[in-house]
Amino acid sequence: MRVDYDELEKVICALTEGETDAVALMATLACEIHHADDRFDWTGFYRVVAPELLKIGPYQGGHGCLVIPFARGVCGAAARTGEVQLVEDVDAFPGHIACASSTRSEIVLPVRNGAGEVIAVLDIDSDRPAAFDAADSEGLSRILGKVFANVG
Repeated sequence: MRVDYDELEKVICALTEGETDAVALMATLACEIHHADDRFDWTGFYRVVAPELLKIGPYQGGHGCLVIPFARGVCGAAARTGEVQLVEDVDAFPGHIACASSTRSEIVLPVRNGAGEVIAVLDIDSDRPAAFDAADSEGLSRILGKVFANVG
């Protein structure tokens, strides 16, 4: 089943209406997004906790890496550049951090608060190669923008 981002957005917006706590929002989104599409093998957030440093936040799936510096991996690249990272083959990504050996492709999106600051990244891994595309990037970016707009 492939996710319907319009429907997912409606569900997530209804569940998170009025909530401004970033961790509560991340937990809800990780759950809803993870179960929305069978391509999604691991779905979670890495939070910016110090300059140039990400730590694991709410997620669904197997264990993730606990700490990721901005200088390393796909998550670090998304946090460092503030741009979506769409990786068709993780083995071809320079400096990829293999948190799970089953991961073949991933998408990582920056999460911005109401002030436009990157406060986290949303990482979705798939055990399929080239599992993600521009529709995923656009749908997920739209949802993240709406949900985290009121976070301080």
